[in-house]
Amino acid sequence: MTNNVFQHGTVGGLRIHVMPTKAFKTYAISLYAGIPLDENTVTSTALAPFVLRRGTATYPETTQFRERLEELYGAGFGFDIYKRGDYQIVQFRMDTINDSFVQSQESLLEQSFAFLGEVLTRPLVEDNSFRPSYVATERETVRKKLESIVNDKIRYAAERCIEEMCRNEPYRLHPLGQRADLDQITPKSLYESYNSWLDDAILDLYVVGDTTAEEVEKLVQRHFGRIQSEVGLYSSKFVPVSVNEVRTVEEKLDVSQGKLNLGLRTSITYKDDSYASALMYNGILGGYPHSKLFVNVREKASLAYYASSRYDGHKGIGTIQSGIETQNYGKAVDIIEKQLEEMKAGNISDLELSQTKAMIRNQLSEIPDSAFEMISYDFNRQLSGKDRTADQLLGQVEQIGAEDVKAAAETFQLDTIYFLTGKEE
Repeated sequence: MTNNVFQHGTVGGLRIHVMPTKAFKTYAISLYAGIPLDENTVTSTALAPFVLRRGTATYPETTQFRERLEELYGAGFGFDIYKRGDYQIVQFRMDTINDSFVQSQESLLEQSFAFLGEVLTRPLVEDNSFRPSYVATERETVRKKLESIVNDKIRYAAERCIEEMCRNEPYRLHPLGQRADLDQITPKSLYESYNSWLDDAILDLYVVGDTTAEEVEKLVQRHFGRIQSEVGLYSSKFVPVSVNEVRTVEEKLDVSQGKLNLGLRTSITYKDDSYASALMYNGILGGYPHSKLFVNVREKASLAYYASSRYDGHKGIGTIQSGIETQNYGKAVDIIEKQLEEMKAGNISDLELSQTKAMIRNQLSEIPDSAFEMISYDFNRQLSGKDRTADQLLGQVEQIGAEDVKAAAETFQLDTIYFLTGKEE
């Protein structure tokens, strides 16, 4: 087994991170392009990769594009769009079989780079714009994805709680953009915004597999024609938001089951030394089936169909999700708030500590089994400016006691209560 260390370098404005290893039968390639979340660009940035995957200069038809992946021994290609802190991130992924396992004339790694470089920098362009039929189809794809959130009431309530809590911050925006903006995007305007996005994005390219940093640098120079000249950096300036009063927002829709979501603010983020304490806080509060919310709100009081919590270490936000009968709203808020108070009072058992550590240990120890997990863990470092290996984080988690969790709990302040309830009969 390798010692799982990324070697870092740059080519032009592209940061390169390579982990040479023979542990996997494939090359895992990941390209991250991040820009600040912004109302004016969020929708066109989200739409661009959907259009890019339809065709390129060499493979203008979608069938040719897919056939090319088949020729690469069924290489996997896909992308994700999400937000980390106040950034919108587009991540392209390729998964290609290692050359030593197939009889291929040319290096599959090189052909994968040629393909990915073309998808990103040489799209199909007609008359200084994207192909209208591709834009029209993919606009509908994004519209349906955004509409599906409204139809999935659990997701919808989670998004709305964030939207209300961060109503004056870019973080309120959904990474897939806004439905209202889709109709204004034309093939020409999308091509223009794609060009600005490519010029302005912070670019990180990861490769895990049987290769070297030198080889990857050469492949980038050869196949990523237009890469900006300056390396962009993620800003890690974080200003904690202090809560003056808790806001309560109620929304009525046609739902049979109420959705009660709470938003909390914390001053602890990924780059803090007390990040491990915040992870433990979230785990004990609602991260796992043994957590306080699950046991007390769902099991003991039978007030919720589900009750859990999440912590976003890039933004300094905690959220609580629960599904309840609408008439139990008052009781449910009381018992959830009681769990928050218990955490602040340091009422945390040894069993809660040891079970939560075991869950976090499992998650962290599985990272080296997956090339893409290792990539995504290292990318947190690029985002936050904090250098902390998974082993170091695990070491910190193992040391945490009830007092540390109590100290973390004191930084979590309730900010917003959002309740999605049914319309009156």
